[in-house]
Amino acid sequence: MKIGAALQDPTGPSPMTSLRDELQRAADDGFASAWMSNIFGVDALTALAVAGSQVPGIEVGTAVVPTYPRHPAVLAQQARTVAAAVDGRLVLGIGLSHKIVIDDMFGYDFSRPILHMREYLAVLLPLLNGQPVSFTGTTVRANIGLTTPSPGRVPVIIAALGPQMLRLAGEQADGTVLWMTGPATVRDHVVPAITAAAAGAGRPTPRVVCNLPVCVTDDPDGARERAALVFSIYGELPSYRAMLDREGAAGPADVAIVGGEDTVAAQIATLADAGVTDFVAVEYTGGADGRRTRAFLRSLVS
Repeated sequence: MKIGAALQDPTGPSPMTSLRDELQRAADDGFASAWMSNIFGVDALTALAVAGSQVPGIEVGTAVVPTYPRHPAVLAQQARTVAAAVDGRLVLGIGLSHKIVIDDMFGYDFSRPILHMREYLAVLLPLLNGQPVSFTGTTVRANIGLTTPSPGRVPVIIAALGPQMLRLAGEQADGTVLWMTGPATVRDHVVPAITAAAAGAGRPTPRVVCNLPVCVTDDPDGARERAALVFSIYGELPSYRAMLDREGAAGPADVAIVGGEDTVAAQIATLADAGVTDFVAVEYTGGADGRRTRAFLRSLVS
């Protein structure tokens, strides 16, 4: 299992400089990959093109770019451009997002998400592979080819949690990227479903990229209280709530990886045993615990 780092959404007067420095630190610390979310801050793909072009070696990924606000041809063009900027080290993570964002904020119809993703991939994947596409679906239409230069194929992983999305990810994409999904759910639900779908489609074993909060500390109760506060919204969004319920977790704090070095190492090893191919550490504390957590992660990747 490879270990990756989650990048913070940069702020301040020089956000790209701070992101580049954070990415450089992740590369220097030995992380195999660095992942950036795309919510309401900087555009993740643009930011990764800027920072990733200045920091060689480390894989960079989005976790994730919502599909609805961008036509799949536009996203393919952007992703191929970013891949060229980072010498082919981009993994494009995409996802549906949530009704509260897509319907209530953006005003798109969120009533048929599985159909939307299936049709979206019908346009996105050929274009990422350098092929023209002509497709007419219910939610997506396209008749286009791209001349965007790219160093090669751009791998795609999908934020897939439910059975239908996991099946689709296994059949057509390179894997899934998870959030708020504990080890038992990964072992008993995610890995069997996506692996079987990939095998049935004659595709390679899929990546399972698992993002979870992590804190090395002598005060696990305090760290869990902070996790409950920082990540509270994810206990309310239906897709993550379903994963927490599968795990038997009351809220996000219950799937956070918290404790001393040996305890945290054992919890991360449980993820590897469950079938996770990439663990992405979401560090959420500062001060002494933050420094201790990063020191532990450096020792883990080395």
